[in-house]
Amino acid sequence: MAAVILKLATYGYLRVLIDLLPDATQYFSPLVQTVAIITLVYSSLATMRQIDTKGYVAYSSIGHMSVVILGLFSNNIQGIEGAILLSVAHGLVSPALFICVGGILYSRYHTRLISYYRGMALTMPVFTIFFLCFTLFNAAVPLSLN
Repeated sequence: MAAVILKLATYGYLRVLIDLLPDATQYFSPLVQTVAIITLVYSSLATMRQIDTKGYVAYSSIGHMSVVILGLFSNNIQGIEGAILLSVAHGLVSPALFICVGGILYSRYHTRLISYYRGMALTMPVFTIFFLCFTLFNAAVPLSLN
């Protein structure tokens, strides 16, 4: 979902909606931006309440895509370029987090609950460094494009 489908919607907005229907894009921009802000707040609150690691990454992905929608419908070139950069950065970081969480951690611990992941730095120090870097990149540390 995070690597392909969400980026396909961004591509569709850029190639179809904004290019072919510029007047409709201009007219409905306040409505779309309002829905994107509501989605951003709701998905951020839902992300904070997650106890499952895959749900945590998924809800944060929805929050990132609402920021992309805000950039696309800002009706200026800086917003559109920023949305494209955020979409590319999210396409790199989010699948890496899904591999870390769904592939490596689940195959080792056989659970996705956050409370069971204690002592990872002692048993898997290199993985912990990569996981921390990807998590910080997902949280929009400077120089991470997010």
